[in-house]
Amino acid sequence: MSRSDAQLLAEIEALYREQFSDFVAVAASIVADREAAREAVQDAFASLIRGRRQFRGEGRLEAWVWRVVINAARKKKRQLPHLPLPDVESSTNGAVPREEERMEMSTLVAVLPERQRLVLFLRYYADLDYRAIAQILGVKTGTVSASIHAAHANLRRMLSEVQR
Repeated sequence: MSRSDAQLLAEIEALYREQFSDFVAVAASIVADREAAREAVQDAFASLIRGRRQFRGEGRLEAWVWRVVINAARKKKRQLPHLPLPDVESSTNGAVPREEERMEMSTLVAVLPERQRLVLFLRYYADLDYRAIAQILGVKTGTVSASIHAAHANLRRMLSEVQR
């Protein structure tokens, strides 16, 4: 059964309302700027509404929406000036306050390769399974698994370097 135009619009709107913060979190992992991420998500949904007839219904609507959001964030990133990442400093007494830990982890995640960042955000922030992530990124499920494994390994390595 194919969707009517009104059904498709309603489903797109529901995804926007239900997952806006997830879309922004993933977009922010790409553009490294929360406001630019919000703009990218807004641009993506405007594009989705305008181009809704391009959705052929062959895959899940949510995967198509995620792909458009990711592409909009990538486009937004190319438009932004390059901002250097903050330096990561380790604690001198071994006890790092909670906020500092979050900032440190955010900085470490930010320096991961884009695919590794994306799979982490899609898995842990958007709570998507490997198959959905693979469909969104247009890769095989094994590639998603390998990317998550590589991201975890890179984070462990960087954390051990910071703690020295």
